[in-house]
This record gives sequence, structure tokens and C-alpha cells, in this order.
Amino acid sequence: MSEQGIRRDIVLIVDDSPETLSFLTDALDQSGLTVLVAVDGAGALELLDQITPDLVLMDAIMPGMDGFECCRRLKRLGHLAHVPVIFMTGLSETEHVVKGLDAGGVDYVTKPIVAEELMARMRVHLANSRLTLSARIALDATGRFLLAMDRQGRLLWATPQAASLLAASFDGFEAERFALAPELAERLGNAQDGRLALAGGRRRLELTYLSRTGPDEVLLRLTEVEEGGDEGFLKQQLALTAREAEVLVWLARGKPNRDISEILGISPRTVNKHLEQIFSKLGVENRASATALAVRALGQRG
Repeated sequence: MSEQGIRRDIVLIVDDSPETLSFLTDALDQSGLTVLVAVDGAGALELLDQITPDLVLMDAIMPGMDGFECCRRLKRLGHLAHVPVIFMTGLSETEHVVKGLDAGGVDYVTKPIVAEELMARMRVHLANSRLTLSARIALDATGRFLLAMDRQGRLLWATPQAASLLAASFDGFEAERFALAPELAERLGNAQDGRLALAGGRRRLELTYLSRTGPDEVLLRLTEVEEGGDEGFLKQQLALTAREAEVLVWLARGKPNRDISEILGISPRTVNKHLEQIFSKLGVENRASATALAVRALGQRG
């Protein structure tokens, strides 16, 4: 690919110091990066309404809106949540470092800035951000109903399918403002083996815990619960647990264990354990017999 065809990473520098802006602009431009500049937090947010950079260098202490608050607001915007923010500060005390990380920053450098060290850190975070974004795009393309929330129950991001389902259930849905009720948010971190019902919408929705993907990010699957669905019918008719009924439904639909594990967000080993319990409860010896029994039962639904 020619040099003209190579996309240059875009870096937004937010700093009120003309000397720092000049130094960083020259250093980043020489490294082949496209540089945008804002001299305060409010100006940065206005600029971010127009363009999405690949990385932000944020001065921690600025007049008016400081870097910490600017970063917090940036991270609440769904389309910017993946953008890494590196704080620049002359304050190396632990409390300021922690404050920057709590605000959503991924790293910090102390002033006076050493260009070589800054570039090395930026390369790492740009690479990590590209991997994260690629994974998000892959999830979007596969049609998964997945979303992530922080410990306060605020929505960090959602696949288009999950966002559409939330919008269909909740009037005036806005991703950057959507959050769980306080009592549900409190349960979020302890919901590894359970589900959370989302009340107040037009549809019955459930959140199922999948994994903790960061210190302040939990990955969840969004499901619409159908009244009188196949799972509920098999649960009642065959005296199964809710999870066993889900596994049996997908088994009856011809799905292999690997597909069932991906659909339900559980491991293949867990699928096997559920199947063992299903075989025992149904008095059958193999998946073919269990499938036949489930298909027969579902065929008798009135």
C-alpha cells in the first residue's frame, strides 16, 4: 500500500499550555500521526461531537472543566467509550493517578514529557484499542445480543441488536443515559450465576452475566423472555430447571453442544453437565432419545 493510502491514527491533545501543545504537535506529527488540539475540556467535547480520534492525550489540571471530568463525560458517550485516554500531569501523587484511572484513563505520563516514552505507551494503547474495536465489530456482525455495564449499572456499549431490543422496550432509550435501577446495579457484581430482570419496559427482558471484562466492566447477554415459550413449556411439562429447559430446546432444534454453549453463554463442559441431568430426569440414555421426547412434547402444545 502506498504511503498516501495508509490511514494515519488521529490523536486529540487537550492541554491549556501553548508550550506543551507545540512540543507534542511537532513530536506526533513527525511520528506520522494526525493531531487535533483543544485547549480545555469543553472545547474537547465539542470537537468530539464532530470526530472520533484513536487516542486522547489529556492534561489533568486545566481551568474550568479539568481533565478528569472531561474524561468521565467522554466515556459516557457510547461511540467514544473505546477510545484510550492517557493523562498528562505534573502530579505524580498516588491519589491523582488513581483519580485519572477511575475517570476512565488507561495510563498517565508525568511532565516534563519524554517523547520516546510517550510514543511507546501510545503504541501499546493504540494496538489494544484496535483489538477491542475489532472484537466489537465482530460481535456486531454476528448478531449477538450483548452489552457491557459498569459497577454503577451504566451502559458502556451494546451491540446493535441489543440496543435495538432496549429501544423497542424502553421509550426514549438513549445509550449514553441508560442505567439500571440502583437495586439491580448493586446485584450486578454478584450475578455470576444468576439473571437480572429489567422492569419497566414494554417487553420482558433479562440480563445474564457472562464475564467481567475489566475492573469496571461486566459483559452481559440480553434476552427477551417469551411468556409461554418453548423453554417455559418444557420446564413445566418435564420438571426441568430453567437452564435445563433452555439446553433441551436448543437440542431439539438440532444444535450441537458447541453452538448451544455459544448461544447460552456457558461452557461446553457445562452443557454436558446439564445434558446428564436432563437424561437422568427424562429417563433416557442419549441425546437422540432426549431430542425425540422434547420434539414430541413440543408438538403437543395447544
